[in-house]
Amino acid sequence: MSEKPPLKEYITECPRCQQRVTAEVEAFNEFSPDDDFELIRHLIARCRLCYQTLLLEENQDPKFRRELNCVWPTPPRSLAETIPEVLRREHFEARTCFKSKAYTATVVMVRRTLEGVCTQYGITKKPLYKAFEEMESLGLIEGRLLEWAQELRVLGNEGAHFTGKPVTRQDASDAIALAEALLDYLYVFSEQFLKFKERRKDATEMAKKASQGEPSESTKTENDGSQ
Repeated sequence: MSEKPPLKEYITECPRCQQRVTAEVEAFNEFSPDDDFELIRHLIARCRLCYQTLLLEENQDPKFRRELNCVWPTPPRSLAETIPEVLRREHFEARTCFKSKAYTATVVMVRRTLEGVCTQYGITKKPLYKAFEEMESLGLIEGRLLEWAQELRVLGNEGAHFTGKPVTRQDASDAIALAEALLDYLYVFSEQFLKFKERRKDATEMAKKASQGEPSESTKTENDGSQ
């Protein structure tokens, strides 16, 4: 089977630029089956904006296709649905600012996201550092997370007020990553841990009842249904 050579350029999402870019192909392999027996090939390309090397994936398709998915570096992930929509929206705007290279605006939006977190938990103390301290006293965040939140608050203050000191790309990138980690801890991992504890508690109670010869809730339901 003859294989057509790829185009010289494709449109893709550059994880470094965090925007759609033109990527110039430098090398590629032949189509081969993947684990699902679909024919795919990979192309090594370079972003025309930041010159980041990208690994693109192309499925064999008779249709003309100029847009490919970037599989490396890993594209930014979507926030979990368990995170309140209002906070996801604030964080999306922070990412949008970062894509536009508006790094000062990025850290300001991250700070707004942190303010939103406090509001979601009903904490209205001012200034913001006192709100974080109250979150710690309530057991919502721990020492390291409090340190992260305070550092993000300080960075957000530097962005909100003129200091003559520019916010670097790295600072803005770190602010987004740390804010995501904080959101994950509060709305994803903590919730998963609580559900895990509940399941373990239920399993322990069922095992205790079984050892004492008491019927479980499921057995009671089955017996009631057979009557």
